[in-house]
Amino acid sequence: MRFKSVRLAFWIAAIVPMVLGVAPAFVNAASLKIESVVSPKEEIRFEFADGSKHFVAMMRREGKATGQGVLSGATVTEYGMHDIQPGISGDPHGYLVFTLPEGDIAYVKWVVRGVFVRGADGKPMLLDNGVWEVVGSTGKLKGLQGAGTLHIKRVPSPLERRFILEGELFTATDGPKK
Repeated sequence: MRFKSVRLAFWIAAIVPMVLGVAPAFVNAASLKIESVVSPKEEIRFEFADGSKHFVAMMRREGKATGQGVLSGATVTEYGMHDIQPGISGDPHGYLVFTLPEGDIAYVKWVVRGVFVRGADGKPMLLDNGVWEVVGSTGKLKGLQGAGTLHIKRVPSPLERRFILEGELFTATDGPKK
């Protein structure tokens, strides 16, 4: 008998909020898959003089967001700090500023761990994988929340990078509240 009452309580907890229109916010999540090739606009670079090839670069790069989700079509500006030990590892992190054509802005904080592995040709290959989260927004994006995974890939141009963001976004009206 106890099993039936526990099961009944579960169904009441799950069904009643949906009937009343107060379903859990995560049900209304919008998927996001955005790519942006960003080109350097400004760089400050510090190189270690110990022969290690270790360097730190502060970057401002710009590009255009394409893909699926509310940020598609936005102009993207990266403000990043890249602490790189070539052939060993890297710890890049920073912010991406997504500006929609109407001027609405989403601020995205990101962090990546770069790991060098042996590529098919025997040369080091960099795997840049991490996470992102929305940390602020303006205009029609006000209250935007979300998080997901981030991959940074090299492109044919040696100075450009492809940022690939995947995850979930919640608008101010359908997302979890802080």
